[in-house]
Amino acid sequence: MKIIKRIFLIIILLILLVALTGISILLNKGYNIYKNAINEMSIKDKVAEIQSNESYTKLEDLPEFYKNAVIAVEDRRFYNHGAVDPIALARAVLVNIRYWELREGGSTITQQLAKNIYFTQEKSALRKIAEIFMAFELEKNLDKDTIFELYLNTSYFGDGYYCIKDASLGYYGKEPKDMNRNESSMLAGIPNAPSAYCPTDHLDLAQQRQNQVLDKMVKYEYITEEEKNEILQETNAVVEKVNQTEKVSE
Repeated sequence: MKIIKRIFLIIILLILLVALTGISILLNKGYNIYKNAINEMSIKDKVAEIQSNESYTKLEDLPEFYKNAVIAVEDRRFYNHGAVDPIALARAVLVNIRYWELREGGSTITQQLAKNIYFTQEKSALRKIAEIFMAFELEKNLDKDTIFELYLNTSYFGDGYYCIKDASLGYYGKEPKDMNRNESSMLAGIPNAPSAYCPTDHLDLAQQRQNQVLDKMVKYEYITEEEKNEILQETNAVVEKVNQTEKVSE
């Protein structure tokens, strides 16, 4: 009996050793991807490149409602945690283990910025590790407002729009500062899945996502349930107007 217990213990230790070795290899490879990326272009140079874009929009030139909508739906603890949100990350790990695939990333806005400006959108463990290393580097070099501003200026909004100004002008024909609550809440939800939520191609899905954004805003007390319903009525009125216009043109 003692021999069996010892054999069982040895097997468990070997499994743990193999797992730890595998994790160590992944961490090392992810770190190398991060180092190669930052050696190719420093954060200072990368930021300067982004800010030189003529479409770059400062945080103070964006509607407060839009900024609140993005925070609510993407990373509600953004201003209170560091590069990584342990709560969101733990939840994502549990979901991924449950389904045995990379369904959730638990990414903070800082991690998403790292992905936007340094890496691809490919879902892989190595990219995720590199993204986390880069997120810590971003937080070390930039303040939260700058990170948030850069994120909004590097997110993809579908239909060929790669920043908030281009999206606002492209979808609504107006500067970002002039967006109303309906427009702001719809654009806040698109970067999560641009191909699915692009309003010119999938208006029904874009509206469903907008509803999720507004639900989050109610949950985190940015708006009331009554305000949410008012915004949805505005959305329905716009959609109805578009439908009527299309019928007349036909």
